[in-house]
Amino acid sequence: MRKEEGEFLRERAAKFLEVGGKLLDEGLLDLAAFNFHQAAELILKYALFRKAGDYPRTHSIKRLLRLLSRVTDDQDILRFLRENIDRISNLENAYMTSRYLPAEFLKEEVENSEKSRWPYSGWWKDV
Repeated sequence: MRKEEGEFLRERAAKFLEVGGKLLDEGLLDLAAFNFHQAAELILKYALFRKAGDYPRTHSIKRLLRLLSRVTDDQDILRFLRENIDRISNLENAYMTSRYLPAEFLKEEVENSEKSRWPYSGWWKDV
Protein backbone atom coordinates (compact mmCIF):
# COMPACT_ATOMS: atom_id res chain seq x y z
CA MET A 1 0.00 0.00 0.00
CA ARG A 2 2.79 2.44 0.83
CA LYS A 3 4.34 2.16 -2.65
CA GLU A 4 0.91 2.84 -4.14
CA GLU A 5 0.63 5.93 -1.95
CA GLY A 6 3.87 7.29 -3.38
CA GLU A 7 2.74 6.73 -6.94
CA PHE A 8 -0.60 8.33 -6.13
CA LEU A 9 1.20 11.48 -4.95
CA ARG A 10 3.28 11.63 -8.14
CA GLU A 11 0.33 11.04 -10.46
CA ARG A 12 -1.91 13.45 -8.59
CA ALA A 13 0.78 16.16 -8.73
CA ALA A 14 1.01 15.79 -12.50
CA LYS A 15 -2.78 16.08 -12.80
CA PHE A 16 -2.91 19.20 -10.64
CA LEU A 17 -0.22 20.75 -12.83
CA GLU A 18 -2.10 19.89 -16.01
CA VAL A 19 -5.44 21.14 -14.70
CA GLY A 20 -3.77 24.32 -13.41
CA GLY A 21 -2.56 25.08 -16.93
CA LYS A 22 -6.05 24.58 -18.34
CA LEU A 23 -7.60 26.78 -15.67
CA LEU A 24 -5.03 29.47 -16.39
CA ASP A 25 -5.92 29.33 -20.09
CA GLU A 26 -9.60 29.70 -19.16
CA GLY A 27 -8.87 32.73 -16.96
CA LEU A 28 -9.86 31.00 -13.71
CA LEU A 29 -6.86 32.44 -11.95
CA ASP A 30 -7.63 31.62 -8.33
CA LEU A 31 -8.28 27.98 -9.13
CA ALA A 32 -5.20 27.80 -11.35
CA ALA A 33 -3.04 29.16 -8.53
CA PHE A 34 -4.52 26.62 -6.11
CA ASN A 35 -3.75 23.78 -8.52
CA PHE A 36 -0.16 24.92 -9.05
CA HIS A 37 0.36 24.95 -5.30
CA GLN A 38 -1.11 21.47 -4.98
CA ALA A 39 1.18 20.20 -7.75
CA ALA A 40 4.27 21.57 -6.01
CA GLU A 41 3.18 20.31 -2.60
CA LEU A 42 2.44 16.79 -3.78
CA ILE A 43 5.60 16.33 -5.82
CA LEU A 44 7.67 17.41 -2.84
CA LYS A 45 5.78 14.97 -0.62
CA TYR A 46 6.43 12.29 -3.24
CA ALA A 47 10.16 13.04 -3.16
CA LEU A 48 10.14 12.87 0.65
CA PHE A 49 8.19 9.64 0.56
CA ARG A 50 10.71 8.08 -1.81
CA LYS A 51 13.68 9.19 0.26
CA ALA A 52 12.40 8.90 3.83
CA GLY A 53 9.36 6.65 3.56
CA ASP A 54 7.04 9.32 4.91
CA TYR A 55 6.20 13.02 4.65
CA PRO A 56 4.71 15.63 6.99
CA ARG A 57 1.08 16.64 6.81
CA THR A 58 1.72 20.26 5.91
CA HIS A 59 0.86 22.57 3.03
CA SER A 60 4.05 24.62 3.40
CA ILE A 61 6.25 24.29 0.34
CA LYS A 62 9.07 26.05 2.20
CA ARG A 63 8.89 23.52 5.02
CA LEU A 64 8.81 20.61 2.57
CA LEU A 65 11.84 21.96 0.71
CA ARG A 66 13.82 22.44 3.92
CA LEU A 67 12.97 18.94 5.08
CA LEU A 68 13.85 17.44 1.70
CA SER A 69 17.19 19.23 1.81
CA ARG A 70 17.85 17.82 5.28
CA VAL A 71 16.80 14.27 4.36
CA THR A 72 18.89 14.24 1.18
CA ASP A 73 21.74 16.38 2.51
CA ASP A 74 21.36 18.41 -0.69
CA GLN A 75 22.33 22.07 -0.31
CA ASP A 76 21.11 22.82 -3.86
CA ILE A 77 17.55 22.52 -2.58
CA LEU A 78 18.18 25.23 0.02
CA ARG A 79 19.85 27.38 -2.63
CA PHE A 80 16.79 26.84 -4.84
CA LEU A 81 14.56 27.90 -1.96
CA ARG A 82 16.56 31.09 -1.37
CA GLU A 83 16.67 31.98 -5.07
CA ASN A 84 12.92 31.42 -5.52
CA ILE A 85 11.59 32.56 -2.16
CA ASP A 86 9.23 35.15 -3.68
CA ARG A 87 7.69 32.67 -6.12
CA ILE A 88 7.37 30.05 -3.39
CA SER A 89 5.84 32.53 -0.95
CA ASN A 90 3.37 33.64 -3.62
CA LEU A 91 2.38 30.02 -4.21
CA GLU A 92 1.81 29.48 -0.50
CA ASN A 93 -0.24 32.68 -0.25
CA ALA A 94 -2.24 31.65 -3.30
CA TYR A 95 -3.11 28.37 -1.65
CA MET A 96 -4.44 30.05 1.48
CA THR A 97 -6.31 32.86 -0.21
CA SER A 98 -7.79 30.81 -3.03
CA ARG A 99 -9.01 28.23 -0.57
CA TYR A 100 -10.32 30.37 2.27
CA LEU A 101 -10.77 33.96 1.11
CA PRO A 102 -12.22 35.78 -1.84
CA ALA A 103 -9.09 36.78 -3.71
CA GLU A 104 -8.27 38.41 -6.97
CA PHE A 105 -5.15 37.41 -8.83
CA LEU A 106 -3.37 39.10 -11.67
CA LYS A 107 -2.73 36.88 -14.64
CA GLU A 108 1.00 37.62 -14.37
CA GLU A 109 1.03 36.37 -10.78
CA VAL A 110 -0.51 33.06 -11.74
CA GLU A 111 1.65 32.72 -14.84
CA ASN A 112 4.63 33.16 -12.56
CA SER A 113 3.22 30.40 -10.36
CA GLU A 114 2.69 28.30 -13.45
CA LYS A 115 6.41 28.52 -13.93
CA SER A 116 6.33 26.50 -10.76
CA ARG A 117 6.91 23.51 -12.90
CA TRP A 118 10.17 23.79 -10.99
CA PRO A 119 9.34 20.72 -8.96
CA TYR A 120 9.43 18.93 -12.28
CA SER A 121 12.61 20.62 -13.44
CA GLY A 122 14.89 17.79 -12.53
CA TRP A 123 16.53 18.16 -9.12
CA TRP A 124 14.01 15.92 -7.38
CA LYS A 125 14.14 13.03 -9.88
CA ASP A 126 17.15 11.36 -8.33
CA VAL A 127 15.86 11.69 -4.79
